[in-house]
Amino acid sequence: MNQHQFIWLVALLGASFALAFCWLVLPALWINPDVVKAFAAGFVNPFSSGYALDAIMCWLILAVWVVFEAKTKAIKHGWIALLLGIVPGVATGFAAYLIMRIRQRPEL
Repeated sequence: MNQHQFIWLVALLGASFALAFCWLVLPALWINPDVVKAFAAGFVNPFSSGYALDAIMCWLILAVWVVFEAKTKAIKHGWIALLLGIVPGVATGFAAYLIMRIRQRPEL
């Protein structure tokens, strides 16, 4: 796989997650716009709690990585990936960061 294919595949997967998230979540949020309740619904049983905790921890690890590379490798605009990691989710934020990173430092 070359760099061009990598970027397109990562972008496709990140965008696919964002579309699926919107398809699944926005109708329910439109009916009941309580964001706190929607967040808490991710913790309704041990299995969903495990997935929700995994997503939260992945975002925290992404945040540490973004801050670290901003200081050590001068990767800019990582905050955008962190916002995308909150909404729609870590998959989209991580994909965005990988694309930003490879475009700013293609030798990495």
